[in-house]
Amino acid sequence: MSEDLAIRVRGLVNRFGPHVVHDGLDLDVRRGEVLGIVGGSGTGKSVLLRSIVGLVKPASGTIEVLGTDLRTADPETRRAIELRWGVMFQDGALFSSLTVRENVEVPLRGIEGLDPDLRRALADMKIALAGLPAKAADNYPSELSGGMRKRAGLARALALDPEIVFLDEPTAGLDPIGASAFDVLIRQLSQTLGLTVFLVTHDLDTLHACCDRIAVLAEKKVLVTGTMADMLQVDHPWVHEYFHGPRARAAQDAREPDGRAG
Repeated sequence: MSEDLAIRVRGLVNRFGPHVVHDGLDLDVRRGEVLGIVGGSGTGKSVLLRSIVGLVKPASGTIEVLGTDLRTADPETRRAIELRWGVMFQDGALFSSLTVRENVEVPLRGIEGLDPDLRRALADMKIALAGLPAKAADNYPSELSGGMRKRAGLARALALDPEIVFLDEPTAGLDPIGASAFDVLIRQLSQTLGLTVFLVTHDLDTLHACCDRIAVLAEKKVLVTGTMADMLQVDHPWVHEYFHGPRARAAQDAREPDGRAG
């Protein structure tokens, strides 16, 4: 595996009964990039994410993360790699009976000998890093807005200072202002912390605002990978409609070219 790759997927096959979701899927994610994963309904965007982090067991294929083949690694080695990534699921996946601070502390509790006061301070630091006000630390998820729950989920994903962050539809359900603010946050964190970001989304504004490259899932594989400018040259029917349709034009018109994704 090349040193400049954070994730390398080869020949991935995922099936659920007779239904094949991925058939020979290949994907490379470069270290330090924000890669947007897009595709039509049923193309297995979230399934791909869950396969990489081990929540879905593929039928075949190899998945290498930070130079380690996760499908053949022993439990200790795999656990060491898992500590180097963080995951934010679409709904935040927060524990409803815990405060925001307590939710963020959950990964930190796995660190032996960590003083409770230091654990609390680290959790508060991650909460601030995710753009939440200090007072939100004592709130329960039910007391937060949708955007604040997303940020709380992100704070927990950042708890262990990961090298890779997996984000599943981070702006889904947010109003345009909240989604735009979250896009800016993702980009800032990526640049400031040097994160590799694997970002599943359907939001064209997010692709424009955050992503260095885009990978399109279609026909049970990664059909094409490249910058936004590359996507505009693809003549595949779904890709063309997605990146040239009315919403795509609106997203492009709303942003000045900055060299990130076209």
